[in-house]
Amino acid sequence: MSEQTTQNRWIVVIGALIVQVSLGAVYIWSVFQTPLKAAFPTWTETQVTYPSQIVLAAFALAVIIGGRIQDKLGPRIVGIAGGIILGIGLILAKFTQNFTSSPDMALYWLTFTFSILGGLGIGFAYVCPIATCVKWFPDKRGLITGLAVAGFGAGAFFFAPLAKALILGGPYEIMTVKLFTLPQIGVFNTFLTLGVIFLVAVVLGSSLLKNPPAGYKPAGWNPPQPVGGTGSRVDYSPTEMLATPAFWLLWITYFAGCAAGLQVIMKASPIWQSFSISAVSARPVPEEIFNGIVSKGAMAVSLIAIFNAVGRIFWGKVSDNIGRKSTLIVMFLLCGIAMLLLNSFRTYPLYILGTGVVGLCFGGYLALYPAVITDYYGTKNVGINYGLMFTAYGAGGLAGPYLAAKLMTAAEKVPYLITEKGQQITKEFALGSYSTAFIVCGIACLIAGAIILVVQPPKAEKN
Repeated sequence: MSEQTTQNRWIVVIGALIVQVSLGAVYIWSVFQTPLKAAFPTWTETQVTYPSQIVLAAFALAVIIGGRIQDKLGPRIVGIAGGIILGIGLILAKFTQNFTSSPDMALYWLTFTFSILGGLGIGFAYVCPIATCVKWFPDKRGLITGLAVAGFGAGAFFFAPLAKALILGGPYEIMTVKLFTLPQIGVFNTFLTLGVIFLVAVVLGSSLLKNPPAGYKPAGWNPPQPVGGTGSRVDYSPTEMLATPAFWLLWITYFAGCAAGLQVIMKASPIWQSFSISAVSARPVPEEIFNGIVSKGAMAVSLIAIFNAVGRIFWGKVSDNIGRKSTLIVMFLLCGIAMLLLNSFRTYPLYILGTGVVGLCFGGYLALYPAVITDYYGTKNVGINYGLMFTAYGAGGLAGPYLAAKLMTAAEKVPYLITEKGQQITKEFALGSYSTAFIVCGIACLIAGAIILVVQPPKAEKN
């Protein structure tokens, strides 16, 4: 391999990380939830959850479309288009404020802009770094897919505290370290600001993506030969892949893991707020205490993002050493146990531990399933093939947050104090229990681990 080729494949990874860090901000929805409910008091828990569900579903659908297009046109064009669509969607979400007198219309507008346009943009751009990196790094497939999507998990680490600081005003804090102070611009102008940031960053990162030359392989590396005639043939078309039982068993397990992970990630802040506010005796909750709880909720989103990002790299590397199957079984076992115990983790350290384990495993799912699809079905059609598998993520994104909202048992509406436009006013927080939703997803993860035990790769076929 020439010096230039060696350099080029790592430049692709840099572009992938820039893109993914920006796209990963989709996981900060829980930071928006409380201020949006304050702006639209008639919205129910289920209604304020809709945009977070739809954005994940649109994201998954767009991965299929974007994967097919990038297989034909290459990653750069599709990634840039995704960045533009995402940026426009969030910029337009700002105008949700024009519908404060019509809460239903506001929800429709926010869902169209943030969720549908934003989700389509995320999906188009997301698939490009993954499909590109696995072609450049067949020698490190588990590790590199983990690294390629690590930025997606880490995005919330940077953007959750940024969104919180812009919405409420005050310091931009990372891990309690106050870096600089930001003005209070409110939730709607925060959508606008993030839209501009994401548009520029995704377009820049996508410009660094390109496919390797035909027939490329790293110097000194040769593809491993199938053992005992049980390996995958070189490349499967989407139709051929869908005809294999392994695909559907993997789809079910991916769905279970994503439902658990996205339930926690998309609801991390309000879940902590419910845990914490329930322990406060003062009514209304004083502003200083409430702001402290909100800050810890935003920090929880950031900390989960760290676990999410680390899990993508860690589990990807582990799977290269002990195999994808063994790694997935361990992950589903850990995630299932954490979900079953989560409702009892009411102190902040325990809450971070429980949600961190879920985030760690969820990150691993996002790293391992692209690698598994490539191992089983080849690299030629990896964009569309993984796009089809990624529908499990979209379905999990619909199911996980929905269960958290639908199965939440409302305890009471707790008044709290907050300052808006220089005046202290009283708002209400809907206190609830998410225990049943945690149990459902925990059991689903344990079942998924059992299914992985019986999954076998498609038998080698002769062309």
